[in-house]
Amino acid sequence: MLLAVDVGNTNITVGLFDDEALCGTFRLTTKQTCTSDEYGFHLKTLMREKFDFLTPIDGCIVSSVVPNIMHSLTSAIIKYFNVRPIIVGPGLKTGIHIKIDNPKELGADKIVDAVAAHEIYGGNLIVIDFGTATTYDLVGEDGTYYSGVIQPGISISAHALSERAAKLPNIELRKPKTIISRNTVEAMQAGVVFGYIGSCRYIIEKLKEEWKMENVRVVATGGLGKIIADELPEISIYDEMLTLKGLQILYAKNR
Repeated sequence: MLLAVDVGNTNITVGLFDDEALCGTFRLTTKQTCTSDEYGFHLKTLMREKFDFLTPIDGCIVSSVVPNIMHSLTSAIIKYFNVRPIIVGPGLKTGIHIKIDNPKELGADKIVDAVAAHEIYGGNLIVIDFGTATTYDLVGEDGTYYSGVIQPGISISAHALSERAAKLPNIELRKPKTIISRNTVEAMQAGVVFGYIGSCRYIIEKLKEEWKMENVRVVATGGLGKIIADELPEISIYDEMLTLKGLQILYAKNR
């Protein structure tokens, strides 16, 4: 069994693979104060609860955008699962040619998403990951990574609104029935969600215009992506598990 771990700024998403088949997933809150024993305990407990058994792990791969937790998390995986994880970063075989000023600064999550989208869907792609930040990546038909755009995530936008305006409350992120609102919460939801849909549409259009590639498809992923993807016909495919699938593909290339 393969343990695939995607460390984001908000959550750690864990997937368990039997060869190429994803058996299941679970999430932990990303906490920078956890010890290796705490991470090991949480991982083993959640695996036991999720899968009703503690299956032997013979491989592990980790993608992370939070460097400060990597020592504790890596130590936990070695100590509690007896495997040394592959860490997504420079030197890994990806099949992707990174064509930016400094390839080493490209985030691990963006590499994983680019690999998965290219391997699974092919063609000229705009790959969008709706997470704490929303990222847009251009991946060519031959696997070349051309460029990226980084935008504050929809949850950051909603949080900033309530955080910086004293009378505005925290809100649930959902699309209201109409943009013509009759109370403060619906007015905020309309502004955040419809505004975000509009900004995503414009960024996609602008990327297509300047990239000048034919037959570009848009692939989206990320926990918050469904709200937006359902409203944007420009998004051809929504694949919630794209990042975990990318980790499995990278593990197979590098084991």
